[in-house]
Amino acid sequence: MFCLLNKLIPGHRLAVSVFAFIPALLYASELKPFTSDGCSAFPDGTLAQRQLWLDCCTEHDRAYWKGGTYEERLDADRQLRACVARVGEPEVALLMLAGVRVGGTPYLPTAFRWGYGWSYPRFYGPLDQEELSMVKKLSK
Repeated sequence: MFCLLNKLIPGHRLAVSVFAFIPALLYASELKPFTSDGCSAFPDGTLAQRQLWLDCCTEHDRAYWKGGTYEERLDADRQLRACVARVGEPEVALLMLAGVRVGGTPYLPTAFRWGYGWSYPRFYGPLDQEELSMVKKLSK
């Protein structure tokens, strides 16, 4: 790969070396076991029902843990909104949706980012068969 890129960009070995490193940034090889912090920096429910939407957050965390494409993240966020609305809190659901859309980006090294089960950085991208096998094994 380096030789081919050097032909395309002759004399730019540093640029070519950095360019060749990009795939390693996109895909991490190790997946940590699933963990959930509930609703992250948000309450897990109301004062009267302290865990009212906790199950919604845990399921959302499962999607964020494994990561994947931008469309999969958008779908996970929409499912969180729908779940919280189903438990009777549509206004809270909208607030949570706004929070995860801003705070869940994979580009920041937070513990609740998209793809947090993988080593940082792990950006958007489909999981391959080996990664899907790891997800299945570690999500139990």
